[in-house]
Amino acid sequence: MKKRKVPHTFVIVFFIIVIAAVLTWIIPPGKYVSEQVGDETVMTFYYADQLPEGGPSTGSGTAEFHAEPQTWQVFSAFYKGFVKQSNIIVFILIIGGAFWIMNKSKAIDMGIMSFLRFTKRLERNKLMQKIGVNNIVIILIMLLFSLFGSVFGMSEETIAFALIIIPLAVSMGYDSIVGLCMVYVAAHIGFSGAMLNPFTIGIAQGIAEIPLFTGIGYRAVCWAILTVVGIIFVLWYANKVKKNPQSSIMYAEDAYWRKSAEVKEEELERYTPRKAWWVFAFLTAVLIVFSVLYPMTTLKIGNSETTLPLLPIGTAVFVLLSIITLRKTVHYFVLTLLFATVYFLVVGVLGYEWYIMEIASLFLVLGIASGLAVDKSASDIAKLFLEGMGDILSAAVIVGLAGGIVIVLQDGGIIDTILYGLSKSMSNMGKIASAEIMYGIQTLINIVIPSGSAKAAITMPIMAPFSDLIGISRQATVVAFQFGDGFTNMITPTSGVLMAALGVARIPWEKWVRFIWKFILVLVVLGALLLIPTVTMKLAGF
Repeated sequence: MKKRKVPHTFVIVFFIIVIAAVLTWIIPPGKYVSEQVGDETVMTFYYADQLPEGGPSTGSGTAEFHAEPQTWQVFSAFYKGFVKQSNIIVFILIIGGAFWIMNKSKAIDMGIMSFLRFTKRLERNKLMQKIGVNNIVIILIMLLFSLFGSVFGMSEETIAFALIIIPLAVSMGYDSIVGLCMVYVAAHIGFSGAMLNPFTIGIAQGIAEIPLFTGIGYRAVCWAILTVVGIIFVLWYANKVKKNPQSSIMYAEDAYWRKSAEVKEEELERYTPRKAWWVFAFLTAVLIVFSVLYPMTTLKIGNSETTLPLLPIGTAVFVLLSIITLRKTVHYFVLTLLFATVYFLVVGVLGYEWYIMEIASLFLVLGIASGLAVDKSASDIAKLFLEGMGDILSAAVIVGLAGGIVIVLQDGGIIDTILYGLSKSMSNMGKIASAEIMYGIQTLINIVIPSGSAKAAITMPIMAPFSDLIGISRQATVVAFQFGDGFTNMITPTSGVLMAALGVARIPWEKWVRFIWKFILVLVVLGALLLIPTVTMKLAGF
């Protein structure tokens, strides 16, 4: 009997677009409209044929509302999806090109080999043998990225880090799924259990008109519980793959990563070209200039602010490490460039409100500096950059294709109708049941609108006043929003970040679903349980 082949990810996403188009023929279009009632602004739903004359001021900020059943638009959605997700697509291509240049320097290979030698030395310790050095590595990396997701909403940034952690995970005897979990899943668990995430908690609490970042105590408890559960799940899977690598559903596809990890240390020549010193001198001069211009950086974490001389400190550490590493081999200098990039990325995000344009630019500098340091010519660097973009092109294409799903639903005008139908189900329910239904609505809507800030703008003006009517604190409504916003981001094909992360990891979406769906189900149930105390108990800030 011939074994049925799972369709290509592109085919699956295209069929989801077709299904979305069919729904636009079944579900009537409608729109939530902002209306002034006394001193308050309320959101009122209208079907398309009932909209007020003169053009509504809609929740999405558009002056006019046009919707029609989708037919041939399933093909134009591909183009519109590329336009909608253009920032992420360009980000992926630049990151891919920059990392390709850096990878050709063999610095990552050298770094992984040095790290594995270090872990083997640690394994001689009896306590470390019992705990497992690799387990400690997984735990520490996941804690770090979960904290990043919780504090400043790390999401798109994980795409770049996946290219670093996945080769490390494969070299440690795991698979690409473990590597992606250590970065992407950890960050999105933190995103779901956010304590200070300005893109979800900040916007939702602002719209709900409650003090910014209040209720952090209970959210910190939620973050800790979700993170521990996530780490336990990844450790269980990682140890399973370690014992039997062929049990991984990614064993065949991971041949790409295993091949890149086959470089032997004796094959790596230790050298430091003169050009590397010039790169060091130029970057040092640039960093000194910025340190003089910006001697103090104010980090904004929640409502608290801390001012520190972060650029001068980073510059001083960079200079010291560069001198040490250049005297050993250029490979270690390139790794120093990578660590400096990560440091200034964090400083830029927390202190200067950087987003993916600035981050992409920073990694582009990393790629060019790495190429020059290993004595590549400008033409060689350009060729390597194009090779890197070509290698990662499929990841960029799937992001654009997945963006077409949302385009079809938006142009069909049925997103708000779906939200309205779900919200009606909350009438005549008890407090706990209503809170859980809010959570369920946010979870379902997140499959269609994975953007946390956009979903907050659409749903919170509806949910917050409704919670007053049924006697639930608006803080509980925000918790229902943040849980509903986070968990399904890790499985929905409408998430550009997920599809991009899977693309760079070379994990087909259908295989990712086979791996992650049970864990998502556990998180959804856990979120429902953690929501109950916000209704039944007197919690600080609620």
